Amino acid sequence: MPADFDFEFRSLFSQPKERPEEAGGGAPSTLKARLYSALVRSQQESGPLASLDATVASGHEICVFEKLVQIAPVAERLKSPFFCGVCHARVLAEKLDNPPIFWPHCPYVEFKKS
Repeated sequence: MPADFDFEFRSLFSQPKERPEEAGGGAPSTLKARLYSALVRSQQESGPLASLDATVASGHEICVFEKLVQIAPVAERLKSPFFCGVCHARVLAEKLDNPPIFWPHCPYVEFKKS
């Protein structure tokens, strides 16, 4: 009997052989997309988001649509809204598990890949 107890104990506390997302246990991309949108919206409630210039300066990539806003000759305050809120990629990613979106540096494309 102690041998069974030792085996059970070791199997409960041993390292998993594979990561859960590799075994198909990861969250669906639609859930990730909805959570990301909700988290950014709640962050907006506490104050303005970082501007696109500040985001790029800190080493983060921005999507092609955000890049267009970043290079536009507009005031800095116009460069800090959550642009994904009006993007069709967000809508597709929140509704479809494999949305037809492919542009680089879009967070919703990254959710599709994971």
